[in-house]
Amino acid sequence: MADGKKVNPEEEMIGEELLLEDEEDSNLVELTDEDGNVAQFEYLDTLEHKGESYVVFMAVGDEEAEEDEDEEGEVVILKIAQDDNGEDIYVTVEDEDTVQEVFDKFMENLGAEDEQ
Repeated sequence: MADGKKVNPEEEMIGEELLLEDEEDSNLVELTDEDGNVAQFEYLDTLEHKGESYVVFMAVGDEEAEEDEDEEGEVVILKIAQDDNGEDIYVTVEDEDTVQEVFDKFMENLGAEDEQ
């Protein structure tokens, strides 16, 4: 990385910028990867798993994809870590088992909310 921060090689830092344009879009975030690529995501949940914190986002597709109700958005799970300044950052989770466990927990919580 050009800014000199050290990151575990299997972790990719993700930048975050909240987009608070209006009430309806209040859980949209814009994430920037270390290559400068920007994408919009909808914040879904924050979960604790095995002593670590994870955030769950859904990729916000283009309008054509949104019109097709059969197509589901991509869910992205990122670990919450801290940089050298103590600021929260999101890093990719390389362990597929951990990603699946966090996703399963997210789905359980979602199901519990639907029952209430």
